[in-house]
Amino acid sequence: MRQRTAIVIGGGIGGLTAAVALHRRGWEVTVLERAAALEPVGAGIALAANAQRALDTIDAGDAVRAMAVPQIRGELRTPRGRRLARTDSAAVVRRFGGPVVVTHRAELIALLAGRLPEGAVRTGAPAEVADPGDATRPDRPARVRLLSPAETAETANTANTANTANTPHLTADLVIAADGIHSATRRALFPGHPEPRYAGFTSWRLVVPALRRPYAAHETWGPGGVWGSVALHDGRVYAYATVAVPPGGRAPDDERSELLRRFGDWHQPIPEILAAADPAAVLRNDVRSAARPLPACHRGRVALLGDAVHPMTPNLGQGGCQAVEDAVVLAHRVATDRSLAAALDAYSRERLPRTTEVVRRAERIGRLTTWRSAPAVLLRGAAIVCTARLAPDLALRPLDGIADWRPPGGTYASGAPGARPAHPAR
Repeated sequence: MRQRTAIVIGGGIGGLTAAVALHRRGWEVTVLERAAALEPVGAGIALAANAQRALDTIDAGDAVRAMAVPQIRGELRTPRGRRLARTDSAAVVRRFGGPVVVTHRAELIALLAGRLPEGAVRTGAPAEVADPGDATRPDRPARVRLLSPAETAETANTANTANTANTPHLTADLVIAADGIHSATRRALFPGHPEPRYAGFTSWRLVVPALRRPYAAHETWGPGGVWGSVALHDGRVYAYATVAVPPGGRAPDDERSELLRRFGDWHQPIPEILAAADPAAVLRNDVRSAARPLPACHRGRVALLGDAVHPMTPNLGQGGCQAVEDAVVLAHRVATDRSLAAALDAYSRERLPRTTEVVRRAERIGRLTTWRSAPAVLLRGAAIVCTARLAPDLALRPLDGIADWRPPGGTYASGAPGARPAHPAR
């Protein structure tokens, strides 16, 4: 039988997971990444138990768990340092079957890329879908147009037709669009569908060297803003912040200075983290979320995953987790269903309702963090304190049905020697 082929547009976490999952199923996979190297834009990433179980299906879950930092507790605080609630890591394990692992995105990218054959990942290779193909017709593969490094799909679409007609093309049985929140593939396949909308707040992310003394992982909620800090396994600290500001803004000097103005007088270790931060390494991004679910996660022979299909706010820590889920479900479907058309239909049916609900829950929590008025902030804090006292595990309830998810199939995808059963599906 002819080896089936797949092209993945985008070398982020979701795209690489999909590539590894298909490679382990015997597919020939090519990953096209527009960046010059696999150096991800981002800092830390939280991987809850659902993502770890998904990674078990490609034999990467244990490697991720090895990056875990034992977190005895996590705390929710006010800017002055008063503790509102405490999350017991053991309670998270009891409820969802595993802890949350926070690691650096670069480490996860390297882990996934290292499971692909040499040459499978092509960097400096922007691409666009030229023809989605027809999943019901073997003679209609999908076609991908390779762009020049300086081009984007948008500039290619407005360029002279004679020029773009001469650009190289690749064909594949399946194309996976993992090209992010501003996905050109989504716009091409679903023209007129609303673009992701601004969620009402902007985020900053940074990683700093180890602090002088350890602090408990914490998230601090103030008027219209949130700060979070968590240690990574190598001693460095990942920090993030969100503030309810108009979109499109930039600091007049640098983003570290902007964070100092907004968070510099909050409790420790926030001032210490900011003092250690490299101004050039502070990332700022407007947070956007899906305005409306797409009608499907695929069209023709092209499947979308991750932020390309369901961008969400970071408030549940599920953006990367859902991309990983997408990847392993898609690989499972195309490997087990009778036809590619049936597999892609099943992929959309399974993923759309789930990810739409995750987007909705994350947005609901995100709106709480934008409250600014003193009475509203006091009311919010009092509600958190009462909840923590009367029902300590209630704060974990938004992740019910999300972090306890288990992948389909129940075994590692490869069937390679030494493969062992993964967590059973449910």
